[in-house]
Amino acid sequence: MENSLPSIPAKRYFTIGEVGELCGVKPHVLRYWEQEFTQLRPVKRRGNRRYYQHHEVLMIRRIRDLLYDQGFTISGARNKMQELTQAQRGLRKDPANLNSLDDEAVHEDPSAWEEDDISEGRGVPLERAQQAVTYQVSSSLPTLRRELMDIRDLLSV
Repeated sequence: MENSLPSIPAKRYFTIGEVGELCGVKPHVLRYWEQEFTQLRPVKRRGNRRYYQHHEVLMIRRIRDLLYDQGFTISGARNKMQELTQAQRGLRKDPANLNSLDDEAVHEDPSAWEEDDISEGRGVPLERAQQAVTYQVSSSLPTLRRELMDIRDLLSV
């Protein structure tokens, strides 16, 4: 997915048209996603014009990947983004948790679990639910690392 998209220029703000080109999504889709994904909040200035920051462009690419490439529904992608946001907050509060991850929890594939049970909190013990989040976070680490390397390259220019 990311290979077919253009690299993100080193700018502070991007217009909705620029973000559309960078992410392969039309502006009306971006406006719709703002309603569906609470994490996506571009700055609005003169005449209600939207200005997106770099981290929001990356978030839009992640949403696009979930919806278009991985086949998530809007609801499923929203839940996945919320889980990732909560997991990132947890790691920011206690980075020591990253070193104490149970190998079994990291490598266990929660896709065999009943999705309704997980989302409704039924039939899945808290420990297994935490393992699912751990698995999802660890599976997104290579993508996150690649994005951070791109940012570092942009900053070193």
